Amino acid sequence: MRASGVEPSALGGEGDSALEVGGRLASSPAAELVAQAFAEELRHQAVLADAIGPVDLAYVLALIEAGTMPRDAGRALLAALLDLHDHPQALTLAPALGDLYTNRETWLAARTPATDWLGAGRARREATTTAFHLVVCARVGALAQSLAALGNELIAQAQAHRDALVADYTYLQAGQPTTFGHYLLGFVGPMLRDLERAREFHQRFDRCPAGCGSTNGSRLAPDRDRLAELLGFGGVVEHARDAMWQADGPIEGMALVVAALVNLDRLAEDLMVFATVEFGVVELGDGQARASKIMPQKKNPYALAYVRSVANQAIGLQAALAASGRTPTGQMDNRLLAYGELPRALQLAAGAAELMRVTLAGLALSPERAARTLERSFVLATDLAETLVLEAGLEHRAAHRVVGRLSRTLHEANRDAASLTPADVASASAAVLGHSLTLDAATLARALDPRAAIAARQGAGGAAEAPMTAMIDSLRGQLAASAAWFDGTAARTEGARQRLLAMARQVAGEA
Repeated sequence: MRASGVEPSALGGEGDSALEVGGRLASSPAAELVAQAFAEELRHQAVLADAIGPVDLAYVLALIEAGTMPRDAGRALLAALLDLHDHPQALTLAPALGDLYTNRETWLAARTPATDWLGAGRARREATTTAFHLVVCARVGALAQSLAALGNELIAQAQAHRDALVADYTYLQAGQPTTFGHYLLGFVGPMLRDLERAREFHQRFDRCPAGCGSTNGSRLAPDRDRLAELLGFGGVVEHARDAMWQADGPIEGMALVVAALVNLDRLAEDLMVFATVEFGVVELGDGQARASKIMPQKKNPYALAYVRSVANQAIGLQAALAASGRTPTGQMDNRLLAYGELPRALQLAAGAAELMRVTLAGLALSPERAARTLERSFVLATDLAETLVLEAGLEHRAAHRVVGRLSRTLHEANRDAASLTPADVASASAAVLGHSLTLDAATLARALDPRAAIAARQGAGGAAEAPMTAMIDSLRGQLAASAAWFDGTAARTEGARQRLLAMARQVAGEA
């Protein structure tokens, strides 16, 4: 039944077309307003086009169930909404018609007068905000799945290269011996933290803002819990005004994107260095590289450069979204940028993760070049110092000074560490300590053996066989659990969408 004494034309409020003349506005929008503000607003809202349809269907169904909207009008409006859902290409978005909501409203109004009921008890902002929540949650899920797939590829590559010796770098200086597998596995932990952040953000943003009436509820708005159920949300945003004007949600979403992309970029930056001729430790597959138009010898690591570019964009957008939220509450610029840029940033991040996965799968390691780096650099210096502590009874600082003197000797004489002899140790210790240390040749050789050094890293998180196996098993299980959680949320949302469409078709088709 229709609400007593209420005419359809009086129901829209802010939900009416912004272009209608004869109410508060006495003239149409200026051409400059349409060309600049309306066009920019519509550009950012275009990403919500697929999600706003189910939002409108759920709202109309809930109005019918509540008895607020006449059933005949509801069926007619549902039929038009379903037609638009099935034939989205029929709607061409035009700035002259206003935002996404009013573009759809104009299309629907040309097909049924029941369109007047679409804005009963809600602002247009409610429809777009609800669609925004749906789109963002879906894209967070897609990002999470891309990160999980990349994590599994990292584990696969770590498994394949767990015995491949390379130098580990700090300050881009060779520091200690490690394996390429242990190096790669170090990026899975940050990825799991990104997945944890994604899950927490998803849980907070998976709340339905619909039914809040604009800021303080409405006597015409349907039951909010019912709207959340129809749309597959995990619950509702409790406070009606907060539901409409959140600024922290988009900021948090961009923080997630930035953290994930910076973690990806750190790997990309390393690999760009390792792929140079000077290092020559890895080579990208041809499918992830691009040739130079002027320098025929070049194989540019374009996939890695792209990941860096996306990270740079996200950092700038995070600042922009924070700035757009820094206004008095209830300002449209809180959302103007967020509607388009947060979903876009989430999609870019997911694409960057997928590109990195493919890049890793095609990456070739040069064990020979990696071995030469180990030979040229004194990466066993720490192990030798620790050997002096354990075998010669030196305290750590004294051992560090003796090995530092040996390092200078090697550098000045342009010698490799493998050339060190017990006499060198005796000479360096005499110069530093005032007395000579005796270290036999076999002990010195073990201290300078990179494989022995790796095998000695038996502590949790080390590069030796046992801790590597434990980490691989643990990380693989955590990635699987995260992917399963996001699979479950996606299935829940898709199930709700299918039930919503079936219910709308059933009601619309009633005789």
